[in-house]
Amino acid sequence: MARSAHPTVSIVIPTLNEARNLEVVLPELPADAELILVDGRSVDGTIETAQRIRPDITVVRQTRKGKGNALACGFEAATGDIVVMFDADGSADPAEIPAFIDALIAGADFAKGTRFHKDGGSDDITPLRRAGNWMLNFLTNQLFRTRFTDLCYGYNAFWRDIVPFLDLPPGLRGERGDVMHWGDGFEIETVLNCRVAVAGFSVSEVPSVERPRVFGTTNLRTFADGSRVLVTIMKEWRRGRTSDRRLLERTRAEMVRDSAARRAGSVHEAA
Repeated sequence: MARSAHPTVSIVIPTLNEARNLEVVLPELPADAELILVDGRSVDGTIETAQRIRPDITVVRQTRKGKGNALACGFEAATGDIVVMFDADGSADPAEIPAFIDALIAGADFAKGTRFHKDGGSDDITPLRRAGNWMLNFLTNQLFRTRFTDLCYGYNAFWRDIVPFLDLPPGLRGERGDVMHWGDGFEIETVLNCRVAVAGFSVSEVPSVERPRVFGTTNLRTFADGSRVLVTIMKEWRRGRTSDRRLLERTRAEMVRDSAARRAGSVHEAA
């Protein structure tokens, strides 16, 4: 189907005990966006805080554990043309959202935030994490023939119609309980990048400045999470090599058909 030149936007916000940060973050988000808060059993009043600040917010309780499951649940609950992945800790700058949307309207399927652009940066990343990210990024580009500059960054946006092609573990419609499937954890950001590459979607990088977390401490563990990203890259590379070629061909055929429909729709709107 044709994509709108004036898309609606859903912002998916995974949370786990982020009440204090939401006091700062939610007032900065655009008033006309659909906000989807996906909570992982917070005990600090996260949901109540969100509903007080943004009465229009949609609250979803994730079905399993992990950030990946939270995002998958949010993607399923979203109704906007465009989905924005947004962390609740204050590290993402809401003022950058229009740049992601512009990249998608200009023709990208997936808009990927990057801190490693002359107009990007980070107030949070350490030299060790920067070096690790560079190595993991280099490996991914070699294996997947991509040109990513910032693999391990979770500020991204995409057209919601690509979600079925990413084959993520089911969220709201999937298994429930204290279990985790592949893609349910912090590996989700790398999984998304790899599957976007394998499916042949067009990617546009958007400069982004990562701000420090406002309250609390990060759950990031440099060596443990870096090792998990490495495992994810290799698993997804093997998955991509052994995927059903007919499925990939069908995906690309549908993309070509949709692209033609979008062009026709753009011509119609311009007229």
